Amino acid sequence: MFESAEAVDCVLAMGCATRAESRAIAERLAAVARLHALRTREHPGAEHWVVDVTEAVAAEVSAAQNISRWRAGSQVRMAVSLHSRLPAVAAVFARGEIDLRMVRIVLNRTDNVESDIITALDAALAPKLIGWMRLSENTLKDRVDQWVATFDPAGVRVPPDVRDNLYFTVESHQPGTAFAGGLLDALDAAALDKRLDALAATVCEADPRTPMQRRAAACGALGRGESTLACCCASQDCPAAALEASAARVVVHILAEQATVDGRSDAPGYLDGFGILPAESVRDAVAAADVRPVDRPGDDAECGYRPSRRLADFLHWRDLTCRFPGCDAPARRCDVDHTTPWPAGPTHPSNTKLYCRVHHLIKTFYTGLNGWRDEQRPDGTVVLIAPTGLVYLTEPHGGQLFPSLASSTGGLPDRMNAPDGSDKTAMMPRRTTTREQDRRDRVARERRQRMELDAQRDREHRAWLAATYEPPPF
Repeated sequence: MFESAEAVDCVLAMGCATRAESRAIAERLAAVARLHALRTREHPGAEHWVVDVTEAVAAEVSAAQNISRWRAGSQVRMAVSLHSRLPAVAAVFARGEIDLRMVRIVLNRTDNVESDIITALDAALAPKLIGWMRLSENTLKDRVDQWVATFDPAGVRVPPDVRDNLYFTVESHQPGTAFAGGLLDALDAAALDKRLDALAATVCEADPRTPMQRRAAACGALGRGESTLACCCASQDCPAAALEASAARVVVHILAEQATVDGRSDAPGYLDGFGILPAESVRDAVAAADVRPVDRPGDDAECGYRPSRRLADFLHWRDLTCRFPGCDAPARRCDVDHTTPWPAGPTHPSNTKLYCRVHHLIKTFYTGLNGWRDEQRPDGTVVLIAPTGLVYLTEPHGGQLFPSLASSTGGLPDRMNAPDGSDKTAMMPRRTTTREQDRRDRVARERRQRMELDAQRDREHRAWLAATYEPPPF
């Protein structure tokens, strides 16, 4: 048991740590907002670029914090909105008196408030938030909405249409498994449910799997275009064995050592796009698969700009993901980038690697004094120098899992003269609308919806009063 004084120390330490945590997060977001303001001044007109300043700053945040591009972008948008629209709330946050949960909710619920009103709402709302820390999320939203309605009735957020949030995702889970799920249209979900049941029912009664396991296996059969599910009863006389099996050929790629394929090793393989695959699963897949060795390219540079199929395949398996710090975009969604731009830099494995499209554009167009530079070592290690001069190293993911892929690909042949440092931003792909224009369009649409909802509610209320009102009997 804790002594009384020790218990008090524990409680006080918790409170101090909570406030310190909020202050630290507030300081981080303030730094992100300052960096965004700085880069905006350095790149005037970049709001029309496909990779605008928000994306460029997210790249720096991603590298500095070693987080994904999605998380970094969310952090940039939050920081900019907080410090440009709600400075009073930001000040309360900086003192550690409210936490990140409250900041997220306030930012979301006040996003539709007009710019000429938000300053007054910010000043009125900030001192109230300290006393609302104990509130649940739904209650807190109601309180903020109440204040928004007082200052700007049309700015109260409209409940989203659930159909706008439909999605289905398949993601890696534990080794050898994946998670599949999402929010579907009810009719689509019903059809999928019935189809899985029908596939699961094509096995015989002796199949040892549970109904849920058969439904899970039916997802694979559905994905392969098969009309039946393979039975696991192991009987020579299985009545389900004669049924039609496959209607389509589906290709997946697995990377594994030859010893694993041969059964001489239990080292895991890698299922492209999903991650580690246990050795047993690799060998099960090999039984019905084409096995091809990863062909290492030669020492000579290739002639053209576009890599050959041989070199592109090698880069795919050596890198497996985008090589930008914090980014794990799978290789199939990446471009081949020349570290030293072609033709000064050859098309050679020691001068090429994978970047996702956004990070490829950032490396290509955000160059010069306040831009990115990168270098590449023969083992595939990429040295990235940020606009700040900070240095980040990334090693090829495939090379980390399978060391033979990270062996040296040799030095580069003699280079031509380096390309000039001319401004290439005119070649940057352009947006049809800026990020801020998209936001304004969404806000205007939601404000119209709110006004229509409020007008409909008022009409219904007046109709109810008219139907229920009885004049006094005199």
